[in-house]
Amino acid sequence: MITPRPRVRDLLLTLPGDAELRVRGWVRSARDSKTVVFLAVNDGSCLASLQVVVDAAVPEFEAIRHYGTGAAIEAHGRLVASPGKGQTVELHATRVTLLGAVDPTFPLQKKRHSMEFLREIAHLRARTNTFGAVFRVRAALAQAVHRFFDARGFTYVHTPILTASDCEGAGEMFQVTTLDLNAPPRTEGRIDFDQDFFAKPAMLTVSGQLEGECLAMGLGQIYTFGPTFRAENSNTSRHAAEFWMIEPEAAFYDLNDDADLAEDFVRTLLADVLERCAEDLAFFDEHVEKGLIARLRAVVDSDFERLSYTDAVALLQKSERKFEYEVAWGKNLQAEHERYLTEVLLRKPAFVVDYPKEIKAFYMRRNDDGKTVAAMDLLVPQIGELIGGSQREERLDVLEATMKAQGLSTDEYAWYLDTRRFGSVPHAGFGLGFERLVMYATGMENIRDVIPFPRTPRNCLY
Repeated sequence: MITPRPRVRDLLLTLPGDAELRVRGWVRSARDSKTVVFLAVNDGSCLASLQVVVDAAVPEFEAIRHYGTGAAIEAHGRLVASPGKGQTVELHATRVTLLGAVDPTFPLQKKRHSMEFLREIAHLRARTNTFGAVFRVRAALAQAVHRFFDARGFTYVHTPILTASDCEGAGEMFQVTTLDLNAPPRTEGRIDFDQDFFAKPAMLTVSGQLEGECLAMGLGQIYTFGPTFRAENSNTSRHAAEFWMIEPEAAFYDLNDDADLAEDFVRTLLADVLERCAEDLAFFDEHVEKGLIARLRAVVDSDFERLSYTDAVALLQKSERKFEYEVAWGKNLQAEHERYLTEVLLRKPAFVVDYPKEIKAFYMRRNDDGKTVAAMDLLVPQIGELIGGSQREERLDVLEATMKAQGLSTDEYAWYLDTRRFGSVPHAGFGLGFERLVMYATGMENIRDVIPFPRTPRNCLY
């Protein structure tokens, strides 16, 4: 068994002693005088840096005095109690080795940089306090997702990234082809996809839901957690062309069961990150969004409201608030409506259920009123919609009629209809965009700042 190497996070919790220890990391800052150098060393394991004290007796002292911000070093020495504020221990070095010199053009010399500037150097921004914290929180949330579903008996499944079906029906999909784009084969003037790799048009998936439904019909309870893609030419702070989706699907669930699962999911994940990422969240609370921790705790401790779309529209109209977008039955709720509902009118997270069928997807179960579907959106203060889900239409005849009315080919979706033909049961699920959850947990306002290498229109550098 390999013994884990101590990292800065571990050393900061270690008591002073006589044993010689080693730390490896990058210099965040350096202060020196003629007789001593103070190096703040960070290795990405936590927000704090370990102070390494180098005196003139250390070999190569003069060279060490010129180590710049960003240089990679290895330091050996003994941990002692630190007289400085904000740290309990520091490393008194006996030897310091330069592992990687840093060019004077290193762009992270200043303590604060704009988000716009850091997006231009995404390959370096993990070396900053802000993005180190973002990516640690992202990692903690991802692990919490798997723990949550495993503890509740859900099976983790992998659905296709390459697909021939459009789950959302919006048509905003990236096409994948091996055909020569300069001279694609044509038959009767049209591109002959029979000569393509899959012998038909193929796209990058926007959702694993339809395949997840098939797997739930045999495994009972499943979830997917993987990359999805949308070719939407949008440059807003909430949209990216590549993002990660969490999509549970459960047989024998109705809409209420689905909402119960979603509420438990959000509460559990936020409680988990509050416990495991306290240092990083304190940083966000101070530097990104004042009151972040209180906001997250309020969600964990809240009783989530449940109300119909019809009632939500009535509440918004009754408020007489002037919105940019009109509030009217039959129209989608916009982010401004969702936030006003949760932040002002209800003052808590809320599930809005039973939306008009015209504004929701074909696979959602038609309600008996003939006007609405068994859909739900979880709305939270500060961001609006966090989760979207529904009870799926399990009745073959109703599903076929809906698909035909929306111009969808029942032949192309024959495999999906088979799940209704052979032992169909009520079932439900939801989707959560993982980046939106990370934004909510960190207070970061732009989706480009919660994913390591964002893919947006005209931006695919890496």
